[in-house]
Amino acid sequence: MTRTAATPDAVYFFGTCLMDLLFPHAGLAGMELLREAGIRVVYPKDQSCCGQPAYNSGYRDEARSVAAAQIACFPDPLPVVVPSGSCAGMIRQQYPQLFRGHPLQTRAEALAARVYELTEFLVDVLQYRPADLGPPIKVAVHSSCSARRELGVADRIETLVDALGQVTRVEHGRKAECCGFGGTFAVKQPEISAAMVTDKCTELHASGAERVISQDCGCLMNIGGAFDRRDDGIPTQHIAEFLWERTRERD
Repeated sequence: MTRTAATPDAVYFFGTCLMDLLFPHAGLAGMELLREAGIRVVYPKDQSCCGQPAYNSGYRDEARSVAAAQIACFPDPLPVVVPSGSCAGMIRQQYPQLFRGHPLQTRAEALAARVYELTEFLVDVLQYRPADLGPPIKVAVHSSCSARRELGVADRIETLVDALGQVTRVEHGRKAECCGFGGTFAVKQPEISAAMVTDKCTELHASGAERVISQDCGCLMNIGGAFDRRDDGIPTQHIAEFLWERTRERD
């Protein structure tokens, strides 16, 4: 990994709820990728949810309370790296609106300005060029709606995958469509959500991919869960864990 003059000496890492509970190895892999670049990773132990579930459900006061606690966790002017387009989008795009006219407005805006989604940070700041040490494999990439539409960084995960010499990225139908998770949407509209993920999985399977890679744990949980209920399921994996796995020496 090549460092640039703009590369910071240290970053905060915002782990996200789903990663902490369901994908801890992906979180550890993300931090190891940063450490490998010589960056000190700071993980505030009091961090929790970004407040997005309450915010998307219309509970602005409750979301503001949760978000205020997160703002307090990242006081120093360091970049905040988030291994999730959804949570990064919440902090970067919604915190300034959520705290408009509030005593924490300035701090919320300052935090939002230094938030990076992980693949965005790897590509745009670290200019990451992985040395692929893994066997040949075909993968399909699912980029989350938040990375695609809210942050505009959906192509960064493809840049990372395409840099791996032994990995072939295959295209698939419905590539730009939502997987159907959408946080509380999957709970409020389960039939529609199930239909959407069924369509997504059908196209992913038809692509011939041996693995599905994403940068958002919500999408991985939804697509992976749908594949687990099929006889022709495909393994899913977070991009951080995939990159860490591909760049390790094997016995």
